[in-house]
Amino acid sequence: ATTLGLRPVGRVVQKRAKLAAGKVFGDGKLQQLAAWTGGDGVIEGYVRPGSRQARERDAAELDAEAAEALVDDELEGEPEAPEAPDDDFDDEAAPSERAQVVLIDHELSPTQQRNLEKACGVDVLDRTSVILEIFQRHARTREARMQVEIARLKYLAPRLREGGGGGDRVRGGVGGKGAGESSLELDRRRIRDRIAELKHELAQVEGGSQTRRARRGDLPTVALVGYTNAGKSTLMRALTGSEVYVADKLFATLDTTVRVLHPRTEPPILVSDTVGFIKKLPHDLVASFRSTLEEAANCDLLLHIVDAADPALVAQLEVTREVLGEVGAGDRPTLLVLNKADMLDDETRAARIAAFPDALLMSSRRPADVAALHDRLVTHFIGALEEAEFVVPWAHHRLVAAMHAGAQVLDEAHGDEGTTVR
Repeated sequence: ATTLGLRPVGRVVQKRAKLAAGKVFGDGKLQQLAAWTGGDGVIEGYVRPGSRQARERDAAELDAEAAEALVDDELEGEPEAPEAPDDDFDDEAAPSERAQVVLIDHELSPTQQRNLEKACGVDVLDRTSVILEIFQRHARTREARMQVEIARLKYLAPRLREGGGGGDRVRGGVGGKGAGESSLELDRRRIRDRIAELKHELAQVEGGSQTRRARRGDLPTVALVGYTNAGKSTLMRALTGSEVYVADKLFATLDTTVRVLHPRTEPPILVSDTVGFIKKLPHDLVASFRSTLEEAANCDLLLHIVDAADPALVAQLEVTREVLGEVGAGDRPTLLVLNKADMLDDETRAARIAAFPDALLMSSRRPADVAALHDRLVTHFIGALEEAEFVVPWAHHRLVAAMHAGAQVLDEAHGDEGTTVR
């Protein structure tokens, strides 16, 4: 909510074995939620217009209005009695101010979302729509904007509602014969056509990304992966010296950025920054960003960045591993980096070291820690190499090409007997 620019004013929590059909909450908790928004907290069942239930409901409303008018006439002119105090009212739980939007930390069906909006009288957003809204605001490149729009349209299609004239049909066929499509059906068809168009454009853009990835395929590549807001972009800026976007927000990075490790090595080591993960990430977003996440699947080393100061560290580790498995990057060599060590006290630091002895505990804001990680990356890719010199006869010169493909050639000289390669 804070990332969206909203200011939370209250929180309502209910533990249930399963969601209540059609309304998510129980009746009492729904009334408590409606107290924050000024709604009536009532969800009326659907009644077909003209049915017996509809006629009985209309008659009951007329009788209630007549009785209320009669009581008003009898009490006219009498002094107003003071209201009796409500013994069940909890002053500590009283809303401090009215909420203008309700966020539900769960996925809602279109019917549940519509019923909650009727009960609360304000807009209701579920977890998926909040994440989609954040993605839409933070998308900068054309590829990211198309990926987000595809996921948003897939989410919106089943939630389209009839407008005032939504039942009217657009007549079609030769001579205008045939029932044609209703405006709702027409809108859904337009959404399907738009999704197909975006997928076609995205395939062309992804082709360029794959070409660029193939060009740098021979160079060692490190991919930064991890939970959202774990400090990946800050570490990317520290390792490469590039001015990538950094913000204390969820999903501040949606585009894959590839830069050269600084100070530069030979051969150069490439570092790529990827989109962050979050628990219960919508499947449509994972599918849309599959091409972006392929950067992690094709790298030589994964740097798994975790916020060491977050109490939910273990759960975030599992979420990241699960998503990496979905995109085919679960078997890549991985180095676990516990970031934001500068925010830990001595007791928590000792607990983190004991729980993750093979991890690198560091802070991306400390130059000494960044230098230590830089040296570890250089050692991983280059430091373990041995230097040797070979004389390749001209008859076996094809081996020179194999040396260029599978080793780092420092020097090459041609003589009478063949080629000397170091």
